[in-house]
Amino acid sequence: MRGLATICAAMLLALTAGAHAESLGFAGSVTWFGQVPIMVAIDKGFFKEQGLDIEYQVILNSSDRLASVDAGSSAFSNLGRSSVIPAMARGDTNFFYFYNFDDSPGIEGCWARPPVAAIKDLRGKKVAANTSAEITLSGLLNTQDMTEKDVDYLNLGPNEMAPALAKGDIAAACVWQPLLDGLKKAAPDGKLLGTDMDTTTYQKFGTMASPDIVIISRKLVEQHPEQARAIALGILKGADYTIADREDAAKTAAHYFHKTPEEVLEGMKAQRYYGTKDWQEHLKLHTAQMQYLAQWLYDNKKIPSVPDVAKWENSSFMPKP
Repeated sequence: MRGLATICAAMLLALTAGAHAESLGFAGSVTWFGQVPIMVAIDKGFFKEQGLDIEYQVILNSSDRLASVDAGSSAFSNLGRSSVIPAMARGDTNFFYFYNFDDSPGIEGCWARPPVAAIKDLRGKKVAANTSAEITLSGLLNTQDMTEKDVDYLNLGPNEMAPALAKGDIAAACVWQPLLDGLKKAAPDGKLLGTDMDTTTYQKFGTMASPDIVIISRKLVEQHPEQARAIALGILKGADYTIADREDAAKTAAHYFHKTPEEVLEGMKAQRYYGTKDWQEHLKLHTAQMQYLAQWLYDNKKIPSVPDVAKWENSSFMPKP
C-alpha cells in the first residue's frame, strides 16, 4: 500500500507541476534555419521539462523582436546583433545577451555582372547591399584598400537586388543565402567576388559579419533567475539535440518553415550550431566580435557612440561545465 501511495503522490506532483508551467514567449523568425534549436526544444518538450511553456512568437524583423523583449511581450529572442548594438548605443538596458547558438559564415557574399571580375573592378560602380551584407561589402573592399566611398553605394532591399542586377542598373549586389542564389540566376554569367569568409571579421573571429545573439529580458533575469536558468537549460538541450541528430531536428522543425524535412535539412547545411560544450569560450569570442562590430557601426556613422557591449552580457544563470 505504501508503494502505491508513493506512486500516486509522484503522479500528482508531476501533474501539478505541468499544470503550473510558466508560459513565456520566444520571439523568432520562420525564415532562418538558425532558429532550429529553439523549435526543437519546444517540440521535444525540453522547456516543459524545466517547468516552462514556451510560445513561439513569429516576428520576422530583428528590431521588432528586440522591441517585443523590451516591452515584456517576449521573454527572450535570437536575433541579428546589427539591431542589438544600435539599441545599446541608445542606452537601452531592458535586455541582456548570454549565448550564441547558431552561426553560418560563408552564406553572405557579393555577386557581380560582367565585366566586373574582382573587388577592385567595383571602383566607381553602383553596388547594392543591405544591413549585415553592407558589413561584408565593407570587409571585401578593405582587402583592396578601398571603402564605400570608392563605389556608388546603394542601400537596396534584399528582394530588389536581383531585378536591379538583371537589368544592369547595378554592377554588383551583396546579400545572404538563399537570396544570393537569386543574384546568380539574375546574372548567370557573373562572378562571386567573395563572401564574408574573405573578410577581416572572419579572419579575426571565425564568424560571419553580423551573426545572431540570444537576448533575454533583464527584468526576468533579475526578478526570476530560476526562469532564466530554465530557459538556458532548454535551449542548450535543443542545441545539443540539433547537433547530435540534424536529420530528426529538421523533421521536427519542418512545420515551422512550411517546408519538407528534406528542404529544411538542406537549408541547415550552412549552419553551425553550438550547445553545452565550450559555450563559455564561444561567448567570449562573440563579445569581442560585437565590440569590433560596434566600432565599425560608429566609424560608418550608423550609431551615435560606441557602447561597451560587455555591460549587456549576463550569463550568470547559464549552467557551468
